[in-house]
Amino acid sequence: QVQLVESGGELVQAGASLRLSCAASGGTAGLFTMGWFRQAPGKEREFVACITKLYGNRVYGDSVKGHFTVSRDNYKMTLDLEMNSLKPEDTALYYCAASETEGILRRPSSYEYWGKGTQVTVSS
Repeated sequence: QVQLVESGGELVQAGASLRLSCAASGGTAGLFTMGWFRQAPGKEREFVACITKLYGNRVYGDSVKGHFTVSRDNYKMTLDLEMNSLKPEDTALYYCAASETEGILRRPSSYEYWGKGTQVTVSS
């Protein structure tokens, strides 16, 4: 049974940096693309970034391009999200997701496994 556990979320001030991590366990050999999504209260789940397993191809959501960086360690089966120049609009519950499919995957429905999320709050 695949489990994803996020960590690193906290309350920070605007302009700060934060690093989120996601640890995958249990049956991870079948996992390929991994991604980050976020959801703010009253809003739909939003694609943040994803990274493929074999070639490390990365894609970012328009709202985070240039100030977030996604990375992964295939040996440790971890996924990280480095967030710089945080803004109040980055406030959300951030989810780690993993797919059994390799490729650029922007839709939540493309991912079979999800963590419970880690809260990021950016104060102005």
